[in-house]
Amino acid sequence: MTDNKTVLEVSALENGTVIDHIPADRLFTIINILSLDKIKNRITFGTNLESKRIKTKAIIKVADMEVDRNYLSRIAIFAPEARLSYIKNFEVVEKIKLVVPDTIEGGVKCANPMCVTNHEPVTPKFDVIDKTDITLRCKYCEKITTQKQFEIIK
Repeated sequence: MTDNKTVLEVSALENGTVIDHIPADRLFTIINILSLDKIKNRITFGTNLESKRIKTKAIIKVADMEVDRNYLSRIAIFAPEARLSYIKNFEVVEKIKLVVPDTIEGGVKCANPMCVTNHEPVTPKFDVIDKTDITLRCKYCEKITTQKQFEIIK
């Protein structure tokens, strides 16, 4: 017999998306990037969970939704260790290890307040110059933007 005080259950996901190995302090950033606060789907998330890979992690499960692949690079710059799984009929049909891309278009604001992307309807574009401590160089003004400076734009 199991002690009910020590068992926590989260229902299995029939169809949807699971994002795992999110750094715990980035959970709400990922929720914001995906605009999960604006959808009606069932969402389950946990944070400050133990992880051998990244010390403490967060996880997001979204029922009946596939995360648009266009968002994967945006998620990767905030959660480079993340894994994304698509679920169909309770089975993992695809598992993706996110990869920090060489370039980023949109999603993050340039840290230079004088950059054209902050004053004109121009999509910010960056070269990724460090994939470990995610660091970007603006293709317009060449300003370096570090992960601590990232400001999300949609």
